[in-house]
Amino acid sequence: MTKIICIANQKGGVGKTTTAVSLAHGLALRGKQVLLVDLDPQGQSATALGRSPESGVFYLLTMGASPQESSFVQSWVRSSGRDGLYLYPGDQQTMAAQTVLNAQNQPVSSIRTALKPFFKEGLHYIIFDTAPSVGGIQERAVWASDLVIVPTATEFLSAEGVGKVAYMMSILQQKKGWKGALLGILPTFYDAQTRESKITNAALKERFGESVLDPIHRATILRECAASGKTIFEYDEKCRSAEEYMSLTKQVLKF
Repeated sequence: MTKIICIANQKGGVGKTTTAVSLAHGLALRGKQVLLVDLDPQGQSATALGRSPESGVFYLLTMGASPQESSFVQSWVRSSGRDGLYLYPGDQQTMAAQTVLNAQNQPVSSIRTALKPFFKEGLHYIIFDTAPSVGGIQERAVWASDLVIVPTATEFLSAEGVGKVAYMMSILQQKKGWKGALLGILPTFYDAQTRESKITNAALKERFGESVLDPIHRATILRECAASGKTIFEYDEKCRSAEEYMSLTKQVLKF
């Protein structure tokens, strides 16, 4: 059974793409078949994997469910060049898809419905990388998901975004019949030497308890590997960042 995991926060610059790409590759390295869906108009998931952004997501979000349309939508799946890891690319056209979704008054279930053909492909996981504010796309992505991971930089202003996502999830559960759940809140850019990181992490644990996952430390290497089109496991599999993201991968495998 395919499990869908959404990486979401309503604030940018918190490590969503790094987390989505690292988790997707981590799961693939553990023998899983994974499809990474790039719902961010910047197309950074493709770039981080050494691939080019393309308009696949636009068609995924706007086309119908006829056999011909479904076949066309599935044709946009790309190899990542890594065993078990596939990419469904997006680009700036994803923003245009938002306009179409609103004009057509598509239901909150539309992304989940669009992905149904992929459930027959032997996939273990579908991972969503989302933009901080693409209107109703993020809401629909969360509703489509079985589990949500919320990365948040351990900075005072970034942590405020977690509450907004938590509120959105509660509304989706209460009013839209969402059956998914929060997998965890992932502190990122953690620096044990700074007071701000410590205080922010402690505040997250006080508010969200055991839902707060082990932090990902601030590391220049995470920017370097993305710029080189490699995942952290390819760039330096023995570094602390690789160990931390593999630990997250093992947490996900427990669900």
